[in-house]
Amino acid sequence: MTADVSRWLWTAVTVALWLGLVGLTVWRVRAAARRAAEQGRALAPAAGEDTVLIAFASQTGFGEELAWMTARALGDGGVGARPLSFSDLNLETLKGARRLLVIASTTGEGDAPDGAARFVRQAMKTEVDLSHLSYGLLALGDRSYDAFCSFGHAVGDWLDACGAQTLFDRVEVDDGDAGAIRHWQHQLNQITGSTTAPDWTPPAYDRWRLVERRLLNAGSPGGEAWHLAFEPIDHAPDWAAGDIAEVGLPVRDGEPSASREYSVASLPSDGRVEFCIRLMTYPDGKPGLASGWLTQDLEVGGETAMRVRANRGFHAPPPEAPIILIGNGTGIAGLRGHLKARAQHDKTGGAWLLFGERTQAHDALYDADLQACLATGVLTRLDRSFSRDGGENRYVQSLVAEHARTVADWVDRGAYVYVCGSLEGMSKGVHAALEAALGEERLTRLTDAGRYRRDVY
Repeated sequence: MTADVSRWLWTAVTVALWLGLVGLTVWRVRAAARRAAEQGRALAPAAGEDTVLIAFASQTGFGEELAWMTARALGDGGVGARPLSFSDLNLETLKGARRLLVIASTTGEGDAPDGAARFVRQAMKTEVDLSHLSYGLLALGDRSYDAFCSFGHAVGDWLDACGAQTLFDRVEVDDGDAGAIRHWQHQLNQITGSTTAPDWTPPAYDRWRLVERRLLNAGSPGGEAWHLAFEPIDHAPDWAAGDIAEVGLPVRDGEPSASREYSVASLPSDGRVEFCIRLMTYPDGKPGLASGWLTQDLEVGGETAMRVRANRGFHAPPPEAPIILIGNGTGIAGLRGHLKARAQHDKTGGAWLLFGERTQAHDALYDADLQACLATGVLTRLDRSFSRDGGENRYVQSLVAEHARTVADWVDRGAYVYVCGSLEGMSKGVHAALEAALGEERLTRLTDAGRYRRDVY
């Protein structure tokens, strides 16, 4: 009798878990359907109007978000719109368009987003007749870099050389400046003829509560790296591995409102959003505006404003495909999210992590998690380098070079390569090491196929 009761209890628990999984799946499917329906309405061309092509080149998802906001604004004004990523853009599409809006991000020191590399190489190296085309340009950048909005200007210069006519002067956006984005909306109103369009504001932040903060690298010769976890308040967020959180900072000491972006190190199934954040300091020792507040000033139990934004360019590959994860420092956050995503599948193509930090004694970030991933098979292989150990500096790109043949073998088996961490030094060094291991042409083909992806900062 006891055994029968036990079996019934286990059966009931199993059914309850299954129903919960079904309910979660239905909710996510319906949410995706709502998003698709909303996008479909934005795409539907209005009668008697020529559809406006909206070409976007986005590295972290912000440019893509603006493209869909632009499409909705045009649709609300009765003008058909067709958003299209630069990764899917070609000369034939441009030749068939009459009006074009370009939203172009610049990444690194004047580089094009990874998804635009093929178009730059194949289309922008040629001069074609686009005299039939009128265009407007929204260039996204950051004035702290010398090559401000460089890629956006390169696209505009190429369109000019091909004979395209400008609809209005180029609009430059410095680090998400709201004033410049409002100016873009004004130009959209000129296209639609609207005079009563509401103010174009970004999606509202949600409320989150800090529930955990712990130092990950006590005694490290480098800056402090902190693990932070936030739980949602009165909302049920959904996101995917590779997505980015935008944290709104409180206004302090008369400084203007600001926000910072961080790679997410957790999944919705964890019930919270987690980060690995480095405490940055100025030369005078003053802590960074965002990292100082998050790692020192915000009390556990305190609230912050935040929204999680899709970063499709860094979303996970199919679970059956092998994945090579490469990063350094707090870049472990974005890679950790992908390992968590892999852990949700019974069978995967294998995962290999190559990671670099300063010292093994103090900077083996999330070592317990990684060892557990090895033990369960979520992580097939782990190689780490520590630049301050052993005298000679040794960085993660050295691991790529050392295991170049194995890297090539994984790629032969269909592996995707994901890089997360610092732009200067690591990202460029890893890129050069991958070129040496695979060849420049092959690495280019990986980029074009979406099998080489980067989230670097």
